[in-house]
Amino acid sequence: MSRTCDICGKHTVTGNKVSHAKNHSRRVWKPNLKKVKTEIGGSTVTLKICTRCLKSDYITKKV
Repeated sequence: MSRTCDICGKHTVTGNKVSHAKNHSRRVWKPNLKKVKTEIGGSTVTLKICTRCLKSDYITKKV
């Protein structure tokens, strides 16, 4: 299961955690994804979208 938004393509990003003493260790930032049922082309599909896309009304949530 990939952690990618189906609308904007936002995905997991890697980088360094830097302490006060400037020690570096690897870490990841994961997007806030939600499974949402929506209607596309007359059929119901489940999409994984980030909360920013959900808030921006790129899709209409099926209730």
